[in-house]
Formats: sequence, C-alpha cells, structure tokens
Amino acid sequence: MNRPRRLTGLGTRILAALILVLCVAVVTAWVVALVVGPVIFDDHMEMVESADPDPGVVAHAEEAFDAAWRLSLLLALLAAFGTSIVVTVILVRRLVRPIRKIHDAVGEITEGDYSARVPESSIGAEFTELMVAFNSMAAELDRTELTRQRLLSDLAHEMRTPVSTVDGYLEAMQDGVAHADEPTLLMLREQTERLKRLAEDISLVSAAEEGRLNLRPAPVAVGELLDAASAQIHARYQTAGVRLVVKAGARARSVMISVDRDRIGQVLTNLLDNALHHTDPDDEVVLSARASRSSVTFEVADTGHGIETDHLPHIFERFYRADSARDRTHGGSGIGLAIVRSIVTAHDGSVWASSEGPGRGAAFMVELPHAAQESMKVP
Repeated sequence: MNRPRRLTGLGTRILAALILVLCVAVVTAWVVALVVGPVIFDDHMEMVESADPDPGVVAHAEEAFDAAWRLSLLLALLAAFGTSIVVTVILVRRLVRPIRKIHDAVGEITEGDYSARVPESSIGAEFTELMVAFNSMAAELDRTELTRQRLLSDLAHEMRTPVSTVDGYLEAMQDGVAHADEPTLLMLREQTERLKRLAEDISLVSAAEEGRLNLRPAPVAVGELLDAASAQIHARYQTAGVRLVVKAGARARSVMISVDRDRIGQVLTNLLDNALHHTDPDDEVVLSARASRSSVTFEVADTGHGIETDHLPHIFERFYRADSARDRTHGGSGIGLAIVRSIVTAHDGSVWASSEGPGRGAAFMVELPHAAQESMKVP
C-alpha cells in the first residue's frame, strides 16, 4: 500500500531556498576576504616598511589586522544574515497569504459555494492577474450554476403541465370517466407534440452551444427567406388580428446569401412567433431586410408590449422570461430566442434587440454575412 507523500509547503521551500542562498553568500564572502585581505595588507605594509623593520612590530600589526577583519566581517555577515532572514520571512508570508486565500476559495467552490472570491493583492502584477482571472472564473461558475438551477426549474415546469394533462386523461380513461374519442386523442397528441418539441429545442440549443450544429449552407435570395417566413405564420397572425407587413426593396430582396435555408427560416419564424406573443389585436409587426456590402440585416419590429431595459441583456438566454406568468399563459417555452441566437451564432452572425420600454414595442435584428464562413459545420 502506497502511503501519500508528504508535501512541503511553498513558504517553507522558499524560505529554505533563500537561507541556502544566504549561506552560500556568507561562505563566499568569507573565503574571498580570507584570500584577498592578507595579500592586500602585506602590499600596504611593504609600502611603509623602513630599511630595518622591527619583526615584532610587523608580526603584531599582522595579528591585529587579521583579528580585526575577521571579527568585523563575522559581525557584518551575522547582522546581514539575521536581517535577511527577517526580511525573507516577511516576504514569504506576503507571497503565501494570497495563495492560501486562493486555496480556501477553491475549497469553497469545490463544496458548491460559487460566491467565493479572492481579494486582489498588490504584491505583483502576476498575482493580481491571477486573482482577477480566478474571480472571473468564479463569477462565471456562479452565473452558470444559477442558470442551471433556473433551467432545471423551468424545464420541470414546462414538462409538468403536459405530463400532468396526459396522466390525468389516461387515469380518467382507465376509470371510465373519459373515452378515447377524437377530441381526447387530439388533445393527448398535442401534449406529446409539445414535449417532443421542447426536447428537440433543448437538443438544438445544446448542440449549437457545443459546436455540434450541422448546417447546410447554400445560396438563397433574401426575398425567398422573407416570403417563406411570412407565409408560414401568416394564418396565425390573421387569427390573432395582428397585421404582418413585409418590407424590403428590390435590391435587398435580390441579394444572395449563403446560409442554411431551413435554419434561417426557423430564426425568422421564431422571431415572428415571439412578436405575436407580445402584441395585441390591431398591433403591427414589420418584417424587413436591408443589405450592405458584406452583410444582410433582418429586422422584426412590433408595436406591442415592449421590453424593459433591464431585461434586454438576458432575453436570448434559455428559459428567460421578462414576465413569467404572462409568457406561460401565452404558451411560450422560453427557448425560442435562445434557438435564434444559437443558429445565428453558428452562421457567424449576430443578433440583438432594442426597445424604448414597456408599451412602446420592440425590434429584433439579425445580421448575417453574405457568404458562409469556414467555421460553419457542413456534414
């Protein structure tokens, strides 16, 4: 059985290394003084010697010099050694203290406390950068954990309704209270389709975020994308009493872009569906496009409920809702805009939203490059 090897602390190692350096310095200084000192003294004595020097005086002078330089050098080295040890201990403590704080913070994060942070240190740029990087990592882990918790909570809520409905009807059918007639089977089919769609949406977003979303880019006219998205959702707009207007000049409609037609169609229909959920009868939604030399920008603007400024940075997050109660009443899963962002990002594009506030409508913009980029995954 192998026993765990005891590890020496960093502070102890640094202190031992510096003491070793000091010892080498002391021995070196002593040897140099021992070799050089007497030679220099003899040279000076020869300069001042008379024609008939007294051997006793010369011997006494050499003994006095030898005793003086040895004692003086010894005292100096001892004082320097002691002072260096004190300074070294102080420096080692300053170096080890932030490392211990990082160690403690890592332990807290390991135990699930993602709010742990390390105070910035002023002992050096490297330590400051390390602590800033650690705090950034801890903050990101904290945000990820909160998102995970919210994701699980919202996912459980989204699944609970259709599962409970299906379970209730099946139990009623077993008890003979309900029958497998056409309306019941249609309702059960709708609930299972809702679960299937939710699973597919989560899988799509996860695949896109992990770089596993396969795209089939091909040249397509902007006008074709606008017309296809409008045709797919036009009936629902008529039923809701919301006006859908498609605006694009002849030049913009004729521009060819290399994208996955089905995926970008999904982006536009998701944005139109989102606008429909947040508008009232007699409101208007405008689907438009404009082209530049390098990109095409699609826009879905509505005169509906609007978005508060605080919510704008988060509306493309999975299951994020500015108004949970209202959106769940509308039947939204809270993942449509996350799908939009994932698909657009996979096309090397960008998506953003703007609103002047509640009751003043909102606009969603999607910017896509003309040509498919190398980073787009093609099966």
